[in-house]
Amino acid sequence: MSTYLQTVETVYAEAATNPDATLCCTESPVWNLPDLRVPPIMLQMNYGCGSTVNPRDLRPDDTILYVGVGGGLEALQFAYFTRRSGGVIAVDPVAAMRDKAQANFLEAAKINPWFRPEFVRVLDGNALKMPVESNSVSVAAQNCLFNVFMQADLEQALAEVIRVLRPGGFFATSDPITPVALPEEFRADEIARARCLSGCQSFDDYLATLVNAGFGRIDVRARVPYRLVTPQEYPSLSEAVLLESVEVVAYKVPDSFDGPAIYTGRMAIYGGPEVTFADDSGVELPRGIPVAVSDAAAVRLARNPVIVVTGATYQARAGGCC
Repeated sequence: MSTYLQTVETVYAEAATNPDATLCCTESPVWNLPDLRVPPIMLQMNYGCGSTVNPRDLRPDDTILYVGVGGGLEALQFAYFTRRSGGVIAVDPVAAMRDKAQANFLEAAKINPWFRPEFVRVLDGNALKMPVESNSVSVAAQNCLFNVFMQADLEQALAEVIRVLRPGGFFATSDPITPVALPEEFRADEIARARCLSGCQSFDDYLATLVNAGFGRIDVRARVPYRLVTPQEYPSLSEAVLLESVEVVAYKVPDSFDGPAIYTGRMAIYGGPEVTFADDSGVELPRGIPVAVSDAAAVRLARNPVIVVTGATYQARAGGCC
């Protein structure tokens, strides 16, 4: 195992024993759903940089894989929808974290009559080689984990996600990103990498890595400030950098007419004389009605003088037809 991955496991083993509120902290609220009660210890161990799956994306027949169990919060929330043995699978290489999560599930069962610990299978394994059958899960998710990997390991981890996802399934992912290239000395800081800081990619590189892994459609659902890192904390930085958190859903589907379809919240609105605009790509735009379009489609459609195309909001909530 690489030394930096050993450092990651050490950091999270310590966080399992002594909850660390500064580790990949997020202010994302838990899901407010009827009869869902979260043990306080899960809240203390809510390590992440954003949200992963939106509850409206889930169905009772889903099989959901969560990479990195943490304190078990997200797995508990997923189990709210599946409510069957093994409906949620959580993979984690850190024995202390697995043990703590399973103890937390016992606590969750005491205050949630609908929940049973066997709803979540906690498995020993890591993102680089997951103990999960190919094409066996409909949803995969990770939160503030993949940014700790070096590029080669990241590509292997994403290949594993593609392997275990069923065709048409999706990968919900949230990681920090950086607006500027980070100094190599800072990127080599293994502790900062384990704490979800120094391993950040740029936004464009992050999306390109997902596209190169084989995801044919990507929805960017959020892009928000995450953490300010400063030279006072990390002398290898020459100036402060405001890192962001990006939340993405990537689908295991074929490429679209325009190639891999990346949605960043852009809309196309047709204002011509016909009731509906349609072209060879399969896009249909009812007159006057905003339709979500991919970035590539937006560039193409903007060449038409009777189509208005809006800018990116980074809040893509519904894929369009192109």
